[in-house]
Amino acid sequence: MKKLFSLTAAVLLASVILGGCSKANAKKDYILATGGTSGTYYPFGGAIANIWNSKIANMNVTAQATGASAENLRLINKGEAEYAIVQNDVMDYAYNGKDLFDGEKLPNIMTIGTLYPEVVQIAVSKDSGIKSVADFKGKRISVGDAGSGVEFNAKQIMEGYGITFDDIRKSNLSFKESAEAIQNGTLDGCFITAGVPNSALQELAFTAGLLLIPVDGSAADAICAKYGYYTKTVIPADTYKGTSTDTPALAIKATLAVNSKLDEETVYEMTKALFDNLPILGTAHAKGKEVSLESAVTGVSVPFHPGAVKYFKEKGLMN
Repeated sequence: MKKLFSLTAAVLLASVILGGCSKANAKKDYILATGGTSGTYYPFGGAIANIWNSKIANMNVTAQATGASAENLRLINKGEAEYAIVQNDVMDYAYNGKDLFDGEKLPNIMTIGTLYPEVVQIAVSKDSGIKSVADFKGKRISVGDAGSGVEFNAKQIMEGYGITFDDIRKSNLSFKESAEAIQNGTLDGCFITAGVPNSALQELAFTAGLLLIPVDGSAADAICAKYGYYTKTVIPADTYKGTSTDTPALAIKATLAVNSKLDEETVYEMTKALFDNLPILGTAHAKGKEVSLESAVTGVSVPFHPGAVKYFKEKGLMN
């Protein structure tokens, strides 16, 4: 009887040990929500997923094509995705329940870090007479698709110059439609929030030509102070044909968001694996060259996940 008891105890102990090992070594399956297959977020997300899968044991992250920022944040909030690439301004709207998410707060979203800039580019025709955003009064200006993040960017930047949509002849056109309208003379200018260079503006520069309008000085300071997700940047000279000088601009940032309910150690491991391997990311995707450890903590208005905080404190970027 004593031998039987000892054997049973040994079997139970082995089961606990093996069960614990099995749990510790279990494959971790996660979804990284990105964007459309023809955009930047999807292949860029694939490059991030490859780093996680290769650098972290038992990790299986799938980059999933989606409708981009707004949908991604809702997926994270509902627990249908653990990670997502989003615009940091749209993330702010979702967390605070305003603008695009008016009355719809999403409490289960947190920040890992910002990635690369998406620049608010303001282009006008050469014969528009526009030299500043303040000159937009009475002009024909496209502010992006109705209800889009671009439209809110345009509203906020114009506000910094003391004007509103009521002061302009507003259109809601896509990037391609805006460029074509400037080319054929039915539009004076447009807002385009995208990576630099933007293909629609490249085509416009090669055909009819364009001028880039700066956002700088006290107006830029005021906008950045009021809306914490903007950062200052420069569109380099010669980015577009005929643009011979640097143009000060504001940018929002593509940002890595995470479900707030994920445990600290997992998020720490994934933050570390990504930012410790930025050269690999830069080789895998051109936008990866624009990601830096130091800038990852800038342009953030939604709280960082504790796992990300742990990593950035180790790197001396947080107190």
